[in-house]
Amino acid sequence: MSSEYAKQLGAKLRAIRTQQGLSLHGVEEKSQGRWKAVVVGSYERGDRAVTVQRLAELADFYGVPVQELLPGTTPGGAAEPPPKLVLDLERLAHVPAEKAGPLQRYAATIQSQRGDYNGKVLSIRQDDLRTLAVIYDQSPSVLTEQLISWGVLDADARRAVAHEEN
Repeated sequence: MSSEYAKQLGAKLRAIRTQQGLSLHGVEEKSQGRWKAVVVGSYERGDRAVTVQRLAELADFYGVPVQELLPGTTPGGAAEPPPKLVLDLERLAHVPAEKAGPLQRYAATIQSQRGDYNGKVLSIRQDDLRTLAVIYDQSPSVLTEQLISWGVLDADARRAVAHEEN
């Protein structure tokens, strides 16, 4: 494995770990010692080669497909990720139920599954937006515009949807 590839792989590993809110020590704790912080850190820095078997096991631990951990083909690493889709739950509460009922129920379900009850914002995935578009019988881009007009999504969400449709 080339040094540059190892560093790109390590950057992907670090990104997945931090997206999950885990420190290196947190990985060791959550895995009950299966993944030592020093080993995962050396993978992330590109100082240590990771076997395909160990990479698959690490992907399983993080709950992501292996391909999510592999560096992209974009020169210099992965392209800039699209903006996150973040629902403003406080504004959603003020949208009439006849309009926002399905979205409110969907958001409540995600909160329940994640145990995330901060009540202010909720990050959703592109797949969630596609599912909501089916529920609302609209395209993702039309639904995005509707949610922006309600003040529930930031206008930056247009970039995320445009990125997905390209």
